[in-house]
Amino acid sequence: MEATKIKLILLITVLLFSCKEEEKVFKTDKKDYDRYLTSTPVKTTSKYFQLWDSKIKQDSLQTMGLANVAGEYNRFFQGTGDIKYLKMAERSLEKALEAAALGKAGYMRALARNYISQHRFREALELARSARKQGSGANATQALLFDVHMELGNYEEAHAYLDSIQNMSDFGYLIRLAKWNDHKGDLDTAIRFMEKAYDRAKMSNNRDLLLWSTTNLADFYGHAGRIENSYKLYLKALEIDPQNAYAKKGIAWIVYSHERNGEEALRIMDSIIQKHQSPEYDLLKAEIAEFMGNEVLKLQALDNFHKKVGNVDYGEMYNAHNVDFLIAMDVTEKALKLAKREVGNRPTPETYGLLAYSYLKKGQKEKALLLVKTHIDGKTYEPSTLSQAAEVYKANGENKKVQELKQELTGALYELGPVKEHQILSL
Repeated sequence: MEATKIKLILLITVLLFSCKEEEKVFKTDKKDYDRYLTSTPVKTTSKYFQLWDSKIKQDSLQTMGLANVAGEYNRFFQGTGDIKYLKMAERSLEKALEAAALGKAGYMRALARNYISQHRFREALELARSARKQGSGANATQALLFDVHMELGNYEEAHAYLDSIQNMSDFGYLIRLAKWNDHKGDLDTAIRFMEKAYDRAKMSNNRDLLLWSTTNLADFYGHAGRIENSYKLYLKALEIDPQNAYAKKGIAWIVYSHERNGEEALRIMDSIIQKHQSPEYDLLKAEIAEFMGNEVLKLQALDNFHKKVGNVDYGEMYNAHNVDFLIAMDVTEKALKLAKREVGNRPTPETYGLLAYSYLKKGQKEKALLLVKTHIDGKTYEPSTLSQAAEVYKANGENKKVQELKQELTGALYELGPVKEHQILSL
């Protein structure tokens, strides 16, 4: 009788615990974000822009006017994804730098950041070094050099520049410290520093800093499995900027990867694509369509991506995405050639991962394995790169390494998404 009572108590406890666990499963509510999906497109003019633009037309040597117009062009690019605005900002900054008698370092840094946006990292590095020789704004230049070296995979140099700007009360230092810890695979520490940066941004009353730190902290929370925290911050970002495509994409990812609601995720993505021209949104739409088993929609989205990146103004910006696209289309020779080009532009573990994966898909598994062991193993914590490495190890029969990576990757299934999940679980 006592044994029966104990079993009954245990059963009730398990059931109550299960109910509580079910209650904890977070769900989004379209009423939270629906109004942002119908927000009007970003205006690509302003009184501020027209004022400075008119001054430039009167006197093409007005460097301050050129710099301000470049800032507005950059804002238009962020809002619309239209590459022409980034290129117009570049031309304005080049003209300002050419005309400037004083303050050249500031224009060099601004132009270098434009080049970073275009994935012209080596040119950005040259400009950053030139700015350092100018002497003014030393801390800003050191921060820029950290950013460029991180993009180029020069991690020791990057860390040295990070140490040179150490200041725990400075927003710029905190966000770079967060990025450094994320690179090292210490996500908890990265979040702690990004939270400090977010708090500083709230106190600064600077809309751009607040928006940037809000979306980036939302990303970090997502990577850590804190989905509800991530969602709430994306909503906060939309309160700041109702047209922010990046925050909308973040919500779409939660709906797709966490809730497995492909139809709703597609609805959000379509609202973004109507107003924002960035090609990567078409790639995400293609992935969601694949998850839903809609092959026609997937091919349409991939075709739209391919058409957009055909614009020569994009230059090197979408090389990595293009490698994935070409592999998906089984155009392995072109994928391999482009992956080699990308490694030449920025030799990071992530680009070597693309190259190794391209060799694997070309049937050269031994070359792929050598790259993984030399340039990836122990050098990155990026889930997508580790999943490529796992496939290379599997093809070469190194099952112990496969199982080690599989264990690590099962903790990153939300970040990788439902389509990748099947590949990971079948390793």
